[in-house]
Amino acid sequence: MTTALPVIFIHGLWLHGTSWDPWIDRFRDEGYASCAPGWPGDPDTVQEARENPESIADHGIDDVVDHYATIIRELDTKPILIGHSFGGMIAQKLLGQDLAAAAIAIDAAQIKGVLPLPLSALRATLPVFKNPGNKHRAVSLTVEQFRFAFGNALSEEESTQLYERWTIPAPGKPLFEAASANFNPHSPAKVATSNQGRGPLLLMAGGKDHTVPEVVVRATLKQYRHSEAITDIVGFPDRGHSLTIDGGWREVADSALAWLRRQSL
Repeated sequence: MTTALPVIFIHGLWLHGTSWDPWIDRFRDEGYASCAPGWPGDPDTVQEARENPESIADHGIDDVVDHYATIIRELDTKPILIGHSFGGMIAQKLLGQDLAAAAIAIDAAQIKGVLPLPLSALRATLPVFKNPGNKHRAVSLTVEQFRFAFGNALSEEESTQLYERWTIPAPGKPLFEAASANFNPHSPAKVATSNQGRGPLLLMAGGKDHTVPEVVVRATLKQYRHSEAITDIVGFPDRGHSLTIDGGWREVADSALAWLRRQSL
């Protein structure tokens, strides 16, 4: 018997790890050993996370990377990493450190070197940046803020349902670190994009994403121009930042599975 290849799903800001549950089931059905461990400090449930935001606060990018690196090193095989938003950045960092067999970064947060900063992205993150003290706090979104940042391509009803089901407070620190990345030579948002020996990478972009607009994802692709390792991109023109959790999640998941099969993974 062959051992199932592990897949680790990494959530981004404002979503709980259990938001990956449908993906875990889909990938298990295809023979992968899937799991979605939360960020450091994440409680086990959405409700616990909402009631204990202090457990989530003040974790930065390096904390999250180290947390997942520890999980990976306990495995017998390098995993496939699939990350959304800041989880996509984390997946890229771990791939660049040769800790993954492959990575799929979905609407990934800006890495160091990416310059476009669309107004919609600024508005989506304003709940954090409006108060410098939020760097060390966990910040929640309102229903309206979630609709702009995640659910703008959905009906108001579906956006609200997703908000109520999956959202949790998010640490402000990673956003502050990413915002200053291009002014900090040692930024934790720096990714080893020139790594020639890393596994393949797929970038996914939602064409209607307010939080990580497609122009950001395409600028990220350019950062990999000095590496001959496989770096692909696929777009979903009518999708917003909610594309991993909304009613169309299966299309995105199936696209990820098809790409992995093309990489013989």
